[in-house]
Amino acid sequence: MHKTNTYLALGDSYTIGEAVPITGSFPYQAVNILRKEGERFSAPEIIAKTGWTTDELAAAIETHQFLEDYDFVTLLIGVNNQYRGREVEEYKLEFESLLKKAIGFADGKTERVIVLSIPDYSVTPFATEKDSPKIAHEIELYNSLNMALSTKYKVHYIDITEGTREAKNDASFLTSDGLHPSEKEYKRWAEKLAEYILSLNKK
Repeated sequence: MHKTNTYLALGDSYTIGEAVPITGSFPYQAVNILRKEGERFSAPEIIAKTGWTTDELAAAIETHQFLEDYDFVTLLIGVNNQYRGREVEEYKLEFESLLKKAIGFADGKTERVIVLSIPDYSVTPFATEKDSPKIAHEIELYNSLNMALSTKYKVHYIDITEGTREAKNDASFLTSDGLHPSEKEYKRWAEKLAEYILSLNKK
């Protein structure tokens, strides 16, 4: 009998799927894809809240009751650090600390930890009145850091940023709030995540 896989998703609004039903979030869509492929998965455990920065996620982790370990862990965090004008160096330190925690949750199996890059919201209607080039540049900087740390700790990295820029010319990739991704956009992330998990589980 195949065991049931567990999946922990750490993040912010992009992980809970702000403005879409919970089943439309990328962790739930990924699990549904995997189940259709015959993989046994319990519902994703999501530790995320709209607006959370790296330190707020870290604080929530301190008070949460976790399982002993998880088969898969995703981490997607940082957009609110950028939005609030936090120092890049602070993000680097706090992200590294979170990544180490994520690896611990995966029982030290680094290949079972997946970092997703931060979406580029500079192209959204929400950012129209803001300094879009500055936002895009800073998100690129944040992503260069989380990617470098992912390489350092040998975890899997999924770049979803490029795809999120398509929302500039296609509103169907956003929810009605003009900022958060739609189920259609989350589906693309879920497919990349599910594809990677399937490749691991087939080994």
